Amino acid sequence: MKIHEKYIRRCIALAKNGLGATYPNPLVGSVIVYEGKIIGEGWHKKAGEAHAEVNAINSVKDKALLKKATIYVSLEPCSHYGKTPPCCNLIIQNNIPNVIIGTVDPNIKVAGNGIKKLIEAGIKVTVGILELDCHELNKRFFTFHKKKRPYVILKWAESQDGFIAPLQKIEQKPVWITNAYSRQMVHKWRSEEQAILVGIQTVIDDNPKLDVRDWTGNNPLRVVLDPNNRIPKNSHILDNQVKTILFSNSKISDEKENTIFENINFEKDIAIHIVELLYNHQIQSVIIEGGAKTLQTFIDANLWDESRIFIGDIKLSRGIKTPIIEKNQTEKIVIETDELIISRNYD
Repeated sequence: MKIHEKYIRRCIALAKNGLGATYPNPLVGSVIVYEGKIIGEGWHKKAGEAHAEVNAINSVKDKALLKKATIYVSLEPCSHYGKTPPCCNLIIQNNIPNVIIGTVDPNIKVAGNGIKKLIEAGIKVTVGILELDCHELNKRFFTFHKKKRPYVILKWAESQDGFIAPLQKIEQKPVWITNAYSRQMVHKWRSEEQAILVGIQTVIDDNPKLDVRDWTGNNPLRVVLDPNNRIPKNSHILDNQVKTILFSNSKISDEKENTIFENINFEKDIAIHIVELLYNHQIQSVIIEGGAKTLQTFIDANLWDESRIFIGDIKLSRGIKTPIIEKNQTEKIVIETDELIISRNYD
């Protein structure tokens, strides 16, 4: 069993290379082993492209070895036709006799059908190797399919004295509480999540782009809560460069190809309505960056999975107070002059 864990760990490491590029598909890595040596490996790189098992099989130089090999995969091989053919079929066609799987796929299109198909073809299948680690790898995918909502990450920066912003600003741009390294980390995070969400006051105060300009990767889909259609016409959010969803009490007429208006009731259960609509838009993960009222809305509804809170080394003396949240610290990272506290919500 320990040798199985070794190779599933390698599958997980490979899968992480696709973070931020595979939506709506999961992160998957695969390794092929013959007589104690890895002869092929691969990962799912981008939605619409070859899956991990296909890349692993294609990387094997001597295909004759597959008939005596074992293929490891972090997530159950797919059994249905999507943008690519089922991976189960390829494994069966290559007569690979042993398949070791990290965890079952929660997607109802698969959900055990891949395993069943392999077994019916006479293949020996082992399931549940480092299952918790494989769940953690695809926490977004599992949350989406099991809870019918996106994985919700809360992020903010606060001063030493507990404020996230000054009460008044001279210019329409952010007041930085953290250092450049922390801000670059935030852009890395943005590249990993499918969507980013802010409230209208953040747009009015900062005119943010909500992109990944300090990192290499995909810009997330942008989501703005704008109950009364107050968004300024010159906002970067309205540049139509990235798909953007505006939540409002009423639709306005100038909807564009990349700008979508969603009508919701802001009087009750706001967070629930938002995650339901994001689920309908097939969004698996969202990072919420502010402001304080927006963050508190999700905290009060207990609709969050992870919080990432920076504590800078400056004091503001007065300003907008930090959201109130129970910090169940799971990780603490020092980034030069800043501290980063990461907490998980297991409710």
